[in-house]
Amino acid sequence: MEWINTIIQGVLLGGLYALFATGLSLMFGIMRLVNIAHGDLIVLAAYVGLVVVETLGVHPVVGLIIVVPIMAGLGYLLQRALLNRTLGSDILPPLLVTFGLSIIIQNLLLEIFSADSRRINVGELDVASITINDQISIGVMPLIVLILAILVIFALQFLFYKTGLGRAFRATSDDQDIARLMGISNKHIFGLAMAVAMAVVAIAGVLLAMRTNFDPAIGPSRLLYGFEAVIIGGLGSLWGTLAGGLILGISQAIGAKIDPGWQILMGHLMFLAILVVRPRGLFPRSVD
Repeated sequence: MEWINTIIQGVLLGGLYALFATGLSLMFGIMRLVNIAHGDLIVLAAYVGLVVVETLGVHPVVGLIIVVPIMAGLGYLLQRALLNRTLGSDILPPLLVTFGLSIIIQNLLLEIFSADSRRINVGELDVASITINDQISIGVMPLIVLILAILVIFALQFLFYKTGLGRAFRATSDDQDIARLMGISNKHIFGLAMAVAMAVVAIAGVLLAMRTNFDPAIGPSRLLYGFEAVIIGGLGSLWGTLAGGLILGISQAIGAKIDPGWQILMGHLMFLAILVVRPRGLFPRSVD
């Protein structure tokens, strides 16, 4: 029964990792953009959420409603003003630019908020749990994170396959030149794609701040978990990204059960094992 509880806790943790990874999957699937600053943007969203909640005195859920459009607007501006200029056949320029952006965000947050660990107070929700029996208990906050991760992916699937904007995303991803001939502005579409990705980043960042402590230096580790979840699931596959996050979370939970020092290591080992067996991930598919 203890192992069942361990797997359940791993699934709940995997929901957060899936949210970390979804934005990365969107950026790569549509723009073939590998964003090194992704983890730091998640942390930035966490701090924006913290400022909104503390300044306005609103509930974190209301704060989330405010943070999402802020980060989406920032994503659109960032893509149009900077990242669109780096996209092309060479993947090195976007890597270098987003690496520099990562350093800027980290140091800016450090300068403004210091290195102190912060957290958004969610009150009783932080300790609320659903007790199944003496050995199995499900935290309400992690369960909410998992449910939101599933809902976000459902919403993105609907966006991509049931809307005109989604068709524009898929057309631009398939062939930019033909999409341009059909009257689609690639720069605008990429800006909108980044806005959607940053909206997901906002959700991930605020939920991260509600669930655990954070500081300006944790961005790279969030990026690593996101990358591993994307690659495990398969590049461009949103449901694969969810599966990758769950597998990573379960692996870490099992590692912690065996020995607390093995938690992070076990996730990395699972990532490497899957990469050896399935180099393209478990469910490889382009966003098309």
